[in-house]
Amino acid sequence: MTPPPKASPPKALTIAGSDSGGGAGIQADLKTFSARGVYGASAITGITAQNTIGVQAVEPVSEAMIAAQIASVLTDILPDAIKIGMLGTASVAHTVADALSGYTGPIVLDPVMVAKSGDPLLADDAIGAVIDLLLPRAAILTPNLPEAARLLGRAPATDLDEVEAQGHALLSMGPGAVLMKGGHSEGPVCTDLLVSEAGTLRIEASRIATGNTHGTGCSLSSAIAAELAQGQPLPEAVRRAHGWLHGAIAAADTLQVGQGHGPVHHFHELWT
Repeated sequence: MTPPPKASPPKALTIAGSDSGGGAGIQADLKTFSARGVYGASAITGITAQNTIGVQAVEPVSEAMIAAQIASVLTDILPDAIKIGMLGTASVAHTVADALSGYTGPIVLDPVMVAKSGDPLLADDAIGAVIDLLLPRAAILTPNLPEAARLLGRAPATDLDEVEAQGHALLSMGPGAVLMKGGHSEGPVCTDLLVSEAGTLRIEASRIATGNTHGTGCSLSSAIAAELAQGQPLPEAVRRAHGWLHGAIAAADTLQVGQGHGPVHHFHELWT
């Protein structure tokens, strides 16, 4: 009897920096993919010596090696979605854009600029390259409020009307949609706005009192990529990713990892 054909799992590629502490970057992305039922591949753009307290050192990976990693994955594993995180420099942004020139699947662009500790992770001269080369390729851009302001050359938004206005300004730069993340705002409710040509979708959740939020941005963008890899339409992908991350933040204090800003609990639905 002929065995049934093996089913290929949904697959996603993350292009980002490595976090030795395991809470953000490539490590958080791969944990998120696994937690959401997606096979994860990676291309590392930089290596950080990092923990829950801060970033102690950053070392770039050569552009040739970055391009080689991406080519290896694209020619064999064929990801259903791609997440782009830390790029660091303009030359890396150019390298990634060139390496993805033939890719037609959805791209989630998380414009990583500053670590949770405040350490800079994107050079000033790289912002223009990200805007020109990668924003138009993105199915969705996922900035927090300081990142959105820096991309626009404005002050961070202070109310929801201004958040939405900045989301529309970013949308005019070419991405298919913009998720304006409200984690840096204040108040008992955290509100994210998904801005697209179809309108603005408000996604709300109660703000959780915890200092263990390291890797939230990386994890959310990766969760969206995982949902897109499984064929979810964008609004539903964002809703599902948002709900999963809220649970990961709610369970973060149970991990007790490190002495500073600990990570979210990526496997809160799996570990007992």
